[in-house]
Amino acid sequence: MTMLAAIANTFSNCFKIPELKSRILFTLIVLAICRLAAFVRIPGLDGAELTKFFETHGGGAGGMLGMYSLFTGGALEHCAVGALGIMPYISATIIIQLLTAVIPTLSKLAREEGGRTKIIQYGRYLTVLLCLGQGLFMAIQWETPANIFGAGIGQLVLYDPSHIWFYRIQTVLVLTTGTMLLMWLGEQITDRGIGNGVSLVITIGILARLPQAGVALKDMFFPTAEVAAKFNFGHAIALLFLLAGVIAGVIAITQAQRKIPVQYAQRAVGRKVYAGGTSFMPLRVNYAGVMPIIFAQAILMFPQKFFLFVGQTFSGAHNQGAKLIGDICHTIALKLAEGAFWYLLLYSLMILFFSYFWVATQFNELQIADDLKKNGGYIPGVRPGQATSEYLHNAMSRITLAGAIFLTVIAVIPILLSRALNIPYAVATFFGGTSMLIMVGVLLDTMRQMETHLLMRHYDGFLKKGKLRGRFG
Repeated sequence: MTMLAAIANTFSNCFKIPELKSRILFTLIVLAICRLAAFVRIPGLDGAELTKFFETHGGGAGGMLGMYSLFTGGALEHCAVGALGIMPYISATIIIQLLTAVIPTLSKLAREEGGRTKIIQYGRYLTVLLCLGQGLFMAIQWETPANIFGAGIGQLVLYDPSHIWFYRIQTVLVLTTGTMLLMWLGEQITDRGIGNGVSLVITIGILARLPQAGVALKDMFFPTAEVAAKFNFGHAIALLFLLAGVIAGVIAITQAQRKIPVQYAQRAVGRKVYAGGTSFMPLRVNYAGVMPIIFAQAILMFPQKFFLFVGQTFSGAHNQGAKLIGDICHTIALKLAEGAFWYLLLYSLMILFFSYFWVATQFNELQIADDLKKNGGYIPGVRPGQATSEYLHNAMSRITLAGAIFLTVIAVIPILLSRALNIPYAVATFFGGTSMLIMVGVLLDTMRQMETHLLMRHYDGFLKKGKLRGRFG
């Protein structure tokens, strides 16, 4: 109770600082505006029909579609202007980061003065192109919704077939405008609010699913009179312990880092002499963050859909060879279905692979070793230059393995809960996976920024070790 009282007192102190109070209120107002984008429907689409379908069929749980719907905060289910969400901007940023690592011109531009601003601008241009492409794809898919959402859904497009291109152009422009608006609002939060704006936009969309998860959780333990309860008090205790363990594990791994000691020698620049000192270089255990899970889910979705399509196409063929191909493809599609053994195995291996892939493209040990050498820094016991680069490479490889294994476990937990224990996907998604990693990471970053404001004005922070000592003598 003492700890909760201290946290409550810290939150109240946030509103005693005028600048921090205005930043928090500004952030809350902008996030509320972002939520409106999930409910304002696109003209010419029957959003009520799609919402009704999702409510009846459990929201199309799981897979890439379920993850995309989660990130848009339900905008996809309402045919809303924010149906693309902020994901095109995230995708553009990731593409630019990867290109910067492999294209020398972009890499050189990133190190120049003002180069980072130009790269951000390139990311915005790429966001528009991605929005136009994804918006057109989504507009066409809404014309035949059964192909993407499954059987049992009615017609969504209300326009006459003779005006189909007017519908497509209008929908693409509305979806693109919605994403660019969310991107701009996210940047406003970063500049004038508290926390990382784009990350908070995603987080508020995930948290918007909490009421739906609460209803599903109630139905688990207190079903209607006609349905027998499958879960009891023991299951509730086990789920609470699992949730506490997952949150604690995510916090620990998110903040975990290996501190590499760095010694700086005394050096003279002109007439000035700079004293040496000791510092450390933090290497994050979970350097890739949530990216490996997103990559693995995105890639694994396509083979299963492809084999399922080929299997359904050739299954009714009269030719024995074609029918055999159809049966084989159908079997492979079942093996790659979400929750199957081979799906989980490939999913785990791909998360491990992309964890190392992200580190290999984003962690430049050669540049770090060169910068240390130029600034007169060295790692005790390691020679500057190539030896330092190899030391950092080996250290990063070892800690990345621990982070990748952790990511794999966290990513698999919701799938096992949903498929093996028949826990509703809306509930299982809050026990791990991308949603838990994003929420914990963003909340930690936001609290860290709030704590910085508090400590600058001599207030106690959220963490005990962050308190200022000796304030009263």
